[in-house]
Amino acid sequence: MGKKGDLSNFERGMVVGARRAGLSISQSAQLLGFSRTTISRVYKEWCEKGKTSSMRQSCRRKCLVDARGQRRMGRLIQADRRATLTEITIHYNPGMQQSICEATTCITLRRMGYNSRRPHWVPLISTTNRKKRLQFAQAHQN
Repeated sequence: MGKKGDLSNFERGMVVGARRAGLSISQSAQLLGFSRTTISRVYKEWCEKGKTSSMRQSCRRKCLVDARGQRRMGRLIQADRRATLTEITIHYNPGMQQSICEATTCITLRRMGYNSRRPHWVPLISTTNRKKRLQFAQAHQN
């Protein structure tokens, strides 16, 4: 079987409940759909430490931009809506203890709900065409 990720607290509780109900490791694995190794590991952890929750969720790297940094970045964006990632990063870094890169800025902005957009390009109307359009509109006004 392939690795499917961490078990939820409910699934861990089901494993412990099945083992406490008197099912063997193989029967529990077949009933719940997990490997025998997973069943024995979760039950052993429960017997030794008395816990069914996994603490692995807190093992990831801490984000460099906290809530205060997000508010600051939001103010930078409100000041200049057309600023590029590079400009936002350059304006953000001087006041902070740890500098961040453009990729971190991009991830933070996406988390805040901002997306990158390009302005729609429209061709400019020449002066001669503008005069012709005005004449046509005045001729067909009524």
